[in-house]
Amino acid sequence: MAGEKIVLAHYLPLLSKSALFADIDPTELELMMNCMQPRICEYRKNDLITVAGDRFDSIGILLRGEAMVTKDDAAGNRTIMSFLRPVDMFGEMVAFARDSVWPSTVIAQEPCAAFFLAREKIVGHCGNVCSWHQTLIRNMLRIVSERAMQLHRKLDYLGMKSMRGKLSAFLLEQHHRTGRLDFELTMNRNEMADFLNVSRPSMSRELSRMRDEGIIGFHLSSIRILDLETLKGMVE
Repeated sequence: MAGEKIVLAHYLPLLSKSALFADIDPTELELMMNCMQPRICEYRKNDLITVAGDRFDSIGILLRGEAMVTKDDAAGNRTIMSFLRPVDMFGEMVAFARDSVWPSTVIAQEPCAAFFLAREKIVGHCGNVCSWHQTLIRNMLRIVSERAMQLHRKLDYLGMKSMRGKLSAFLLEQHHRTGRLDFELTMNRNEMADFLNVSRPSMSRELSRMRDEGIIGFHLSSIRILDLETLKGMVE
């Protein structure tokens, strides 16, 4: 137990930046942790942090490293749902579901540490009548609503018929996210192809065509939008 407390104390400044603990005084976090009794787990690269179909019992927050959220279909084809970085949450979409199993697999892309909080500590009755409990519930509802909107964006990509339309929409989203015409992609080519549900070779060929037409420029993970209006016109 002493080791767990030392590790948790090390991560308290980071946890204070999590959306789950928004509007809660950072000085109260240590007292909150004593009440909530979370657990900290460490993982090596390529370890499975969660496995789709396993019993769900806790909401997770990534504390260190980077992880990938994936979903496999019946044929074994993998789709990348999202990437996790420190203070990102996972498992929140199933927190209140009747079917208490992990909906997706979370894979450590590098050595990781994760914080797990039993859902009963969020939605259950707090015997100590802690003043922050209602704030925690409100934060949780906000997070679930925002995640639902993100899934709608993912469905938008899946519903697009052409490769060029998907790529254009994806690059425009990165432009709006960064506010820049030049930006670094957070995914490699394989991950990007899985996310857009397209083949890697076909995607690379289409990117090369867009470069040859003067619409974009790229080098490794760096992208520059050269013709913004044409890019917008290709979104289907």
